Amino acid sequence: MGRLDNKRVVITGGAGGIGAETAKLFLKEGAEVALVDLDQDALNDVAKTLEEHGKVVVIAADVSNEADVERYVQEAKDKLGGIDVFFNNAGIEGTVAPLIEQKVEDFDKVMAVNVRGIFLGLKHVMKAMSESGGSIINTSSVAGLSAGPGLTPYVTSKHAVVGLTRNGSAEGAGQNIRVNSVHPAPVNTRMMRSIEKGSKPEDAAAAKAEYEKRVPLGRYGEPDDVAKLVLFLASDESSFITGAQYVVDGGMTT
Repeated sequence: MGRLDNKRVVITGGAGGIGAETAKLFLKEGAEVALVDLDQDALNDVAKTLEEHGKVVVIAADVSNEADVERYVQEAKDKLGGIDVFFNNAGIEGTVAPLIEQKVEDFDKVMAVNVRGIFLGLKHVMKAMSESGGSIINTSSVAGLSAGPGLTPYVTSKHAVVGLTRNGSAEGAGQNIRVNSVHPAPVNTRMMRSIEKGSKPEDAAAAKAEYEKRVPLGRYGEPDDVAKLVLFLASDESSFITGAQYVVDGGMTT
């Protein structure tokens, strides 16, 4: 038996490193999965790598657009028969620059995806789960628990995810909807390549080495490190856990 047998799962940011790895693990544990992302081609590519593991549905949508969110939730319900688990994971890093040099339009873009997108996902998936309950896992970051100089819009957005998680858990408890957040340290994905390049355009490898030094375990996390934590929070093993912030950070926030 799998830990997610017969669970119907929606994952936003499904074409990204953490989303795709989590989908793979969930499928192996018996779930059916709907992947949501902005890029249809990227979704199709990921789905091809996952087909051997179980049922995968792909839905192209903009998580910051309410009509798109309503559509992906309804399409997932129609194709899977319901939603039991929601990995509210889509996010962007924004521009690396000092606060006083950040552009308002870049700040707004990060907030639209990382805050409005999480809010809209909660709003419409909680409606879908209102009768049967379920587990929602929001992706925040270590940047949602501490400062991150050079990444003010991102840090602000990830702190906001904590507030959304806590309020979502308080309001969802009566319907047996659990809401928790995960807080990864730097993870070996496209996002960190972008941040490294933004930090040191002339030497991204040196930027990576500096970031790794901030992690007591001395390395970046891997997408699988995050996926295993999300699996626990998605499963019935965490049935008495809600409103919590879980770090997967190699000791970075200790």
